[in-house]
Amino acid sequence: MSVAPLCLGEIKERDRHTQIGYGIDLRAAEGHRAGREGAIEMSKRKVQGAEVEIGTGNVYADLGYGDADEMPIKAQLVAKIAEIIKRKGITQTQAAALVEMPQPKLSNLLSGRFRGVSERRLMDCLTKLGRDVQIVVKAAPCSRGNGRLSIVFS
Repeated sequence: MSVAPLCLGEIKERDRHTQIGYGIDLRAAEGHRAGREGAIEMSKRKVQGAEVEIGTGNVYADLGYGDADEMPIKAQLVAKIAEIIKRKGITQTQAAALVEMPQPKLSNLLSGRFRGVSERRLMDCLTKLGRDVQIVVKAAPCSRGNGRLSIVFS
């Protein structure tokens, strides 16, 4: 499966800083996952005559991001920040002042461009927006062995 030239051109323009470790891996966007260290091979099947790749459940891993495990957590935190801002009925400028962040950076964050922003910074934004953030560490079930990171909003 390949990306349309226009779309690929847009990806290259938007993420031209990929060479220094930011942005998406364009080889993954073009479908060249095989042979790349850490690449995830997705299964393929046909649906109504069209070939479809079945994802892993983590779109960031499917696209070849190096920090794919962190990205869904950041996405959940950013979604909660956006929800709080909307619920408060405040502008991005007002919200930026509350979270002590330049408005353009907050705009990027809310638009899904949160690479380079730590989970800690996002949790700080939540506390500045009037939310308590609690981190709970507990034993993983024996059946799973390794622990996992998840976010629970109450």
